[in-house]
Amino acid sequence: MRSEFPQYKERTGLSVAIAAVGLFFATQASAQTRAVVELFTSQGCSSCPEADRLLGEIAKDPTVVAVSLPIDYWDYLGWKDTLADPKFTARQKAYSKARGDRQVYTPQIVVNGKLHALGSDRAGIEQAIKDSTGKSGVMSVPVKVAVANGQIGISVPDAPAGVHPGEVWISAIAKAMPVSIARGENKGKEVIYHNVVRNWLKVGDWTGKSASWTVPIENLSGQGVDGAVVYVQEGSREKPGAMLGASYATLR
Repeated sequence: MRSEFPQYKERTGLSVAIAAVGLFFATQASAQTRAVVELFTSQGCSSCPEADRLLGEIAKDPTVVAVSLPIDYWDYLGWKDTLADPKFTARQKAYSKARGDRQVYTPQIVVNGKLHALGSDRAGIEQAIKDSTGKSGVMSVPVKVAVANGQIGISVPDAPAGVHPGEVWISAIAKAMPVSIARGENKGKEVIYHNVVRNWLKVGDWTGKSASWTVPIENLSGQGVDGAVVYVQEGSREKPGAMLGASYATLR
């Protein structure tokens, strides 16, 4: 594990035009998701490849939405991460601030926006899923996603009792991206990164009332993009809270 508490400047997020419509979900994805698992990783971290491999295994569980968010604060160690984005560094730090600790390290897993664990510790990750699920509205909102006619349809129902409003986000992901690392701590290795976030857009605000949106697939452009994750989360990008619900859809 490599620990750091980095300083950063966050880029302005991309915007997306969303139309709220009633959409027939012809290819509705399963909404029975119990956990969102976010791996903060780096090509310049020698302890990360095991976590990257484990995330690929976790991603096979249909009840878990697992994504990789490569960070950039180890780039100075001799290898610039080819998938990193300063927005992911910002997100990792925001989670740490929300928890009230200074635990910013790689490989780090954040589970359901609430708990963190070492990214290579399967037992720790499973315990974090168990400990977070069902508490304070975590993963209590079924998010429905469908892909049809060049668009992604999103539907979120009325909030269960006691669940706060949240923001709706969509992440374009690449399901598998092999990278040959030429320098740094992982010199000579080829690592496969799973469900790598390549584009990240806010869909809208969910007030707690039933709502639906459509997003043109062309808005999710990015290297290797072949899937999408939609999630509803308390708080904001700067102050992320509990994951309320999520779903995954294959684009091709």
